[in-house]
Amino acid sequence: MSGRLSVDVAIIGGGLAGSSAALALRGMGISVALFDKGFCGAQASGVNYGGVRRQGRPPEQLPLAARAAGVWTRLRGLIGIDGEYERSGHLKLAQTEADMAALEAYAETVSGYGLDLQLMGGAALRKRFPWIGDGMVGGSYCPSDGHANPRLVATAFPAAARRAGAQVFEQTAVVGVTRQADGFWLETATNLRVRAGIVLNTAGAWAAPFAESFGEPLPLSRIYPSMIVTEPLPPLMDVNIGMEGGAIYARQVARGNCVIGGERGLVLADPDFSRPSSDGARAIMNRAARFFPALQHAHAIRFWTGTEGATPDKNPIIGFSTTTPGLIHAFGFTGAGFQITPGVGEVLAELVRDGHSPTPITAFSPARFRPARSPASPGLTGAQDQNNQQKSEQREGFPS
Repeated sequence: MSGRLSVDVAIIGGGLAGSSAALALRGMGISVALFDKGFCGAQASGVNYGGVRRQGRPPEQLPLAARAAGVWTRLRGLIGIDGEYERSGHLKLAQTEADMAALEAYAETVSGYGLDLQLMGGAALRKRFPWIGDGMVGGSYCPSDGHANPRLVATAFPAAARRAGAQVFEQTAVVGVTRQADGFWLETATNLRVRAGIVLNTAGAWAAPFAESFGEPLPLSRIYPSMIVTEPLPPLMDVNIGMEGGAIYARQVARGNCVIGGERGLVLADPDFSRPSSDGARAIMNRAARFFPALQHAHAIRFWTGTEGATPDKNPIIGFSTTTPGLIHAFGFTGAGFQITPGVGEVLAELVRDGHSPTPITAFSPARFRPARSPASPGLTGAQDQNNQQKSEQREGFPS
């Protein structure tokens, strides 16, 4: 599509963060154009493991995760399908006493966040989950966590946004964004020019160049999680499994297939793409067979990898640009975005409309990556600068 278009909000990136924001914005009556260089939900949002968990997240992420948990419980009414969401619970295993001590310390740290973690030693673990192999010291169980099918969820959100009136442009790469007196102008590879009052940068692993084009270099690397799915098996895993230290994660779907991860893919010459490695696949399957004996003779029928954006502190970047009024970032979920991004979309819509959100996101501000000012340099101190930014954020919402 070529020509010109004017909307209140333009969103770059059709993953779950961008598409859920588009849906929430339409619910507020705000006009939206959503752009993806490929197909919405085809990148990290649609090829991840599918864990819907709060357990294991740092405390600063838990209010946002709680916000997202409320979205998951009303998924069918929101996007028209349940996305195979199952509140199975999430069990995190400990292989050593040090791992168990880490789980106990985490449970103490997050005791006020409503996770209701249940700690159990090795004997209790084997009694409750007899399909887990010997050698585990214990575990931590979060009954309210679960899992879902990312391929279904990541395509259903943009479809729901389109039904709600959002203009969704797939295979339409945004090749340039400029800020002018009358707002932002976006140029696409299809020669469509778009004017927008506010821009959301939700471009995932491809988001950093858009930030840098506005004088805001933000640290973003890429990771390539690798997954395996087995043939359908008799019912075995009745919980979503993780492990302290990240050696493996696994879940079983209603059809009986087990989805297993814990390794990284091999990046190709074009860093947008990767492929599973044979060594990594064997390592995952050998681990799975050791930890879950019923999988010792299971056939792996499919392998895949995905491309995800990662930050140095493993927290996402969410909030107003520190350089450009009207630009809002949401990317860098570092392999843990599937559960929280539906909540991120609602937060982004509130930032657009109100200039702030009741869900605390200060810890994710892009300002945390700004270089510290020299004490001898003129201008605001770091604390004053942050205060000024917070005040600015509250003025930058969509005009009422």
